[in-house]
Amino acid sequence: MRTKITLALVFLNAALFAFIFYFEREWRQLERVQETRLRVLDASATDIRRLEIAGLAEPIVLERRGEDWFVAAPFEWPANPHAVKRILNELVFLEREASFTRAELERNGATLADYGLDKPALTLAFTPAGGDPSGPSPSPITLRIGAETKTGNRLYLLSPDGERILVVKRSLADSLRVTLDELRSESLFTIPMFEVRSFSVQAAAANNLRVRVRREGTRWSLETPILARASRTATELALNALSTLTASSFPPPASADPARTGLATPALRLTLEGNGRRETLLIGAPSETASTTAPATDERDYYAKLEDRDAIFTTAIPSALIETLVRAQENLRDRRVLDLEGRVVSSLTIRAPGQPELALQRLEGGGSASDAGNWQIVRRDAGPGSATTLPADPTAVNRLLQHLTLLEAQEFRSDAPSAADLENWGFNRPEREITLVASGPGTAAPGSPAAPALVLQLGMASENGGTVHAKLANQDFVYRVPTSILSETPVAARVFRDRKLRELPAGAQITGLSLIRVADGSSIWAQTLNEGQSWGDVLSREDPKRRTAIEAILAQLRQLSARSIVATEFSRTTQLDGQERPWSYRLDATVALGAGAGVQTTVFSVLFSERTGGGSQVAGAEDLNVVFLTETALMDALWTLTYGDRDPGAPIAPAGGAPSPSP
Repeated sequence: MRTKITLALVFLNAALFAFIFYFEREWRQLERVQETRLRVLDASATDIRRLEIAGLAEPIVLERRGEDWFVAAPFEWPANPHAVKRILNELVFLEREASFTRAELERNGATLADYGLDKPALTLAFTPAGGDPSGPSPSPITLRIGAETKTGNRLYLLSPDGERILVVKRSLADSLRVTLDELRSESLFTIPMFEVRSFSVQAAAANNLRVRVRREGTRWSLETPILARASRTATELALNALSTLTASSFPPPASADPARTGLATPALRLTLEGNGRRETLLIGAPSETASTTAPATDERDYYAKLEDRDAIFTTAIPSALIETLVRAQENLRDRRVLDLEGRVVSSLTIRAPGQPELALQRLEGGGSASDAGNWQIVRRDAGPGSATTLPADPTAVNRLLQHLTLLEAQEFRSDAPSAADLENWGFNRPEREITLVASGPGTAAPGSPAAPALVLQLGMASENGGTVHAKLANQDFVYRVPTSILSETPVAARVFRDRKLRELPAGAQITGLSLIRVADGSSIWAQTLNEGQSWGDVLSREDPKRRTAIEAILAQLRQLSARSIVATEFSRTTQLDGQERPWSYRLDATVALGAGAGVQTTVFSVLFSERTGGGSQVAGAEDLNVVFLTETALMDALWTLTYGDRDPGAPIAPAGGAPSPSP
């Protein structure tokens, strides 16, 4: 029984597959035939190379050149690809909903005029691409569009052979009834901005001076009239502004005389070069018709044309863009004096007349170009062979590098200065000479003999109230720069000295502390820890104010920092109120490092002056060879120990509770 059922199911499946294979395939073929019969045009409509539209305000001709469409008449211009694509899609999928022959029309006593086909409202002629490029061109195929049907939303269409009247949807006529402005492309340049390899500007106002900017990777450089760096930001902003320019209007040929429009001798000639192609825009005189957007966007209409096209048009150009293009040699030039982008500065030397040079060196593992890293100060006060080093403040060095990186020209004074000019601008004896050794992609490693060095010279001019000029030693370009650059590049080691003076290791312990008055050697406060004793035990017996002050001193001594460096050399006296005076106080700290029998003890001392001005106190450390201003917390703690017992306290109130009147 089960075998019979299985055989029956197998037979039914085989019959079903045979039915699907033979009969459904035939049904699908019939559907495709029926669909083909409904289509008005054959496969030639899928590959069209020319379109002619008549019946609009003026005839329009569209041509395909390669993969792009162009308006060929009434003027030469790139076509809007979306508008053309809509027309092509309508032709490919154009279907008839009903049809009848001209013979049937005559039998019913009707004529083409009854359907608006004797003088059609629209006529579309298209030329398909030929299969053989060397053969004769195919004949155009013409579609005549007549009146609407009585039911609306449908149109009468005369077939290409002229023998049948077809009823089709009106979407084809809607795609054809577009203005010329809708059919043409708005953009002036077809080269995308990311493809631009070079950009040139020729301005008549600058005696036809031609400025050419070329891109190499992510950098832009001026090639003419001088070889110099170009500003990437300014160049790309100008290119982006050019890419947004559109044709506002196309004046009639009678009013587009080149002499009148200024295009016979254009005010600006702009050329973009891409991958194997170039486009040139000519900008002439301002248009007589003011731009409707001028009050809001500060734009003005100019006559213009593309060099390889005859059409003259107007375009609205912002005044800022015109100013940039007219003075392209200055406005597109990189105003940074030093090119440090992507480079790591490994050493920096500052020289000034009559002062010892200051050298800063990056220690190994100093980090990237954006990281200050670890630096040291190298001093050669006693000669080239006797160098001493001091730790440098990374923040101060980074601030100096930022000032140098961001140093910009306020004015390009000269690209070919004479010897007299250099002398007048102070380069015979520069106020600063800064040498930077930097490395970057494609350069030698820092410290190697081949590492490139940049020598920046800053001169003080003898004219115009002492303006500051800058130039590189191996270049002729002279820039006027802000005078503040001199104060931002001091030849003073104290400015770059690290303010973190001493930091005790984690296992170190301060076991003794004493504050001594230097003048008579008397002790203000002193304490030494016994075996197993802590500072908490010792200070528990102190007055709360003094206990807080001593705890602050202990914390400050573990991480001794300066508010600012006064001098990088220790001296036995300090200068107060313009006079040399001895130190007033000495703070001695005993530090124990290790445990058990291996404990090592050292003593370091810090000398202090009297507090001056209420907010400053000078300190010095002989073993660190530095004089500095103390941090506020250490200064206040010392005041509590030295003068705390002299505080008279709060005034005593009278018996009645009200304060006594002032005398």
